[in-house]
Amino acid sequence: QVQLVESGGGLVQAGGSLRLSCAASGRTFGSKPMGWFRQAPGKEREVVAAINWSGGTKYYADSVKGRFTSSRTNGKNPVDLQMNSLKPENTAVYYCACAAEGYVLRVQAREYAYWGQGTQVTVSS
Repeated sequence: QVQLVESGGGLVQAGGSLRLSCAASGRTFGSKPMGWFRQAPGKEREVVAAINWSGGTKYYADSVKGRFTSSRTNGKNPVDLQMNSLKPENTAVYYCACAAEGYVLRVQAREYAYWGQGTQVTVSS
């Protein structure tokens, strides 16, 4: 059975940093597109970052460009999200996701087959 588990969330002051990691089990994710999404209370889930199968192509939402960096490694933790200069508006539950097939990066939630349970990120002002 496929499972994704996020870690690294928590409470941080504005301007601080957090690093999220996504651990995978049940199959190898080294060759599938992956993404990070977030959902704040009362808002729709939105893409934060996406990465293609090799890690060579990346996408970032405009609101996080220059502050967030996604990277991937093979093995147990296939994708990380480094978040710097955090703002209160970044407060949300963050999810990692993995596509079932393909190589190019995806930015739509419906294009991802597997999801983690989410990790809470809270940024205080």
